[in-house]
Amino acid sequence: MTSVTALIGLGQVRHTRHRPAHHAFVYPTAFLMLPMRSLQAGVCRTDLAINRRAWFAFHDTDHGDGRPAETGGSLAWLDALLDKEGVEDATGEVWLQAFPRVLGHAFKPVSFWYAHRADGSLAAIVAEVNNTFGERHCYLLPEPHYGQTILAHKVFHVSPFCDVQGEYRFRFMRTQHNGQDRIVARVDHGDADGPLIDTSWSGVLEPATAAALHRVMWRYPLLTLGVVARIHWHALLLWSKKVPFWRKPEPPRDFVTR
Repeated sequence: MTSVTALIGLGQVRHTRHRPAHHAFVYPTAFLMLPMRSLQAGVCRTDLAINRRAWFAFHDTDHGDGRPAETGGSLAWLDALLDKEGVEDATGEVWLQAFPRVLGHAFKPVSFWYAHRADGSLAAIVAEVNNTFGERHCYLLPEPHYGQTILAHKVFHVSPFCDVQGEYRFRFMRTQHNGQDRIVARVDHGDADGPLIDTSWSGVLEPATAAALHRVMWRYPLLTLGVVARIHWHALLLWSKKVPFWRKPEPPRDFVTR
């Protein structure tokens, strides 16, 4: 297997609520973009800490069903999920876009798994969603294409300021421009009354070298803790704008929504 480089992304998270009160924010952020099959095969070039303590690290147990690397890790979980859902040709590289674990703390509102076929085309994308109640759900998007809009019914509670109804519109792009590798993951939520919330997570990708990781550590020393703090801060702002509050329902019966 050819050696592949793990990447780190520097970019932005954008969020715009259209109603019943307008609310928007943009934050700079950093994230990981990891070639999971290459990592498992030991042919991935990176200075990132993998399954060990560090300021800035990746741990398999933060994803999927929490299985450790000794039993196949999160990649084995993903392969089992895809096989169960009938996606049998995702034998190529699997890229994971996710927040890192920082100072032992991990919170990942959403992670995206880009599962490729042997010829490099996308076989599936899995959106792995976590809420602040410790619950997890996956949206499976079979046979996607970059630039294509993919629809999925919303079935999982994320925010107390949104009812569990309507649909998501997923759109992904990965481009090369002026020598820069860039990725965009956009998820818009709408209901019977039209667009409700637009979100995007984007960044320019570069090799996850020691120098790049040190720059990120200095710029975002408490990255995931900051994510949690901002979630609660914006919840307070929405409450002050008198946006309706919805009680958390029971999680969906099925772990995967196709």
